[in-house]
Amino acid sequence: MTNTATVPSLHGEAMVELPVDQAFAFFTDSIGRWWPAEYHIGPSDMVDTILESGPAGRWYERGADGSECEWGKVLVWEPPHQLVVTWQINGNWQYDDDPNRASEIEVRFSPDGPHQTLVELEHRHLDRLVGGQAVHDTIAEAGGGWSSVLNALARVAAAKSR
Repeated sequence: MTNTATVPSLHGEAMVELPVDQAFAFFTDSIGRWWPAEYHIGPSDMVDTILESGPAGRWYERGADGSECEWGKVLVWEPPHQLVVTWQINGNWQYDDDPNRASEIEVRFSPDGPHQTLVELEHRHLDRLVGGQAVHDTIAEAGGGWSSVLNALARVAAAKSR
């Protein structure tokens, strides 16, 4: 029996001050409004983040120079409760077009009363990535990992709902 090392999943969560259907829509349709601009891999400053709706939609950034840099694809699109995308960014922070070397990010949206939504994220299968442990370690150490990104979502959503 061979013992193969795996890279553990990463998790994050945040409470968003929006009803579940609005939280899902804000996460997906307005990702460019809340995604932290410093989290990009393209050659120029990022001016937008785009998540195309539906299975096979693209997830990518647009740079100030007009370039587009892929991040992954939509695997599951089930509004307003679940979204799964591939993460095809390797340990060198470059896009890898081989879907066999992609990790997955699942985002779940659960209502917590009529005006709040718990957003939970799991980033799994990092062992598929070239340099997956480096990706794990960088995200885990970057200002709280995925929770810090989701907290940005919560802050911008709260400002929107006022």
